Amino acid sequence: MAAPEPTPAAATPAPTTSSASDPDRRYVLTLGCPDRTGIVARISGFLAEIGGWITEAGYHSDSETGWFFTRQTVRAGSVQIGLDEMRERFGREVAAEIGPDTEWRLTDTGATKSVVLLVSKESHCLVDLLGRAHRGELPATVSAVIGNHRDLEELVTRFDVPFHHVPFPREGKAQAFDEVAAVVDGYAPDAVVLARFMQILPPQLCEAWAGRAINIHHSFLPSFVGARPYHQAFARGVKLIGATCHYVTADLDAGPIIEQDVIRVDHSDTVADMVRQGRDIEAMVLSRGLRWHLEDRILVHGRKTVVFT
Repeated sequence: MAAPEPTPAAATPAPTTSSASDPDRRYVLTLGCPDRTGIVARISGFLAEIGGWITEAGYHSDSETGWFFTRQTVRAGSVQIGLDEMRERFGREVAAEIGPDTEWRLTDTGATKSVVLLVSKESHCLVDLLGRAHRGELPATVSAVIGNHRDLEELVTRFDVPFHHVPFPREGKAQAFDEVAAVVDGYAPDAVVLARFMQILPPQLCEAWAGRAINIHHSFLPSFVGARPYHQAFARGVKLIGATCHYVTADLDAGPIIEQDVIRVDHSDTVADMVRQGRDIEAMVLSRGLRWHLEDRILVHGRKTVVFT
């Protein structure tokens, strides 16, 4: 039996916002648009007009696509207007002037973000993320964990995180995904993390969670997509194995890549050796990718990402 769905009041944690006087609180602006002269001057001029104290600024101009990207942070306490007014004015005075194709977001680090984890039986990525959240090293709260098996339930409850069991029978996966979607959407998370979930999201969920669903694939994509990548790597005699954190799309293991890393192996390593070593890479790559997502460091354009680390 699946665990009962939470009521909306219990499922959606009340957002908390740090004080405007918090010296660590930032407003984060991310923007992408067709490149041209004057973009940086217009943005920085607007931020100066409202008293914005810029603490970080990253820029990238892609000559292949002709697209410009930026991420900028300002001290929240320095801004002389409220965040809603800042958004309204930026859209009207800056984004509209830059051009109709401009894509931008303005977020507040003082607003608590949340994550829902989807798991199966493998525990290494789950343990890593729960530990980081527990130590305050992840800029979000893990609101819930959903598992298609009960193997990890006891582990999750040790961290005082709700665990929802949603079984996936051979005949009835569509209904199972409907139940998963209901639980996830009840928490309205900023990220839905497939932490070795080992189930393929249906297209409708890929669309509904676009830009929020994050997967860890135990391979250095685009090599060895699909199931049993370590066995595929062993059969090919590779000298490097890796892991890939990417956004989930309807194309299996082909979503925009967020982060990757590798580790060296040799002819003496067995498949079991590769799996053991690969787990360390998977956990590290997923935690880095998730952190960058939560910090609004990733801009997606087509099948590629720009990551301001």
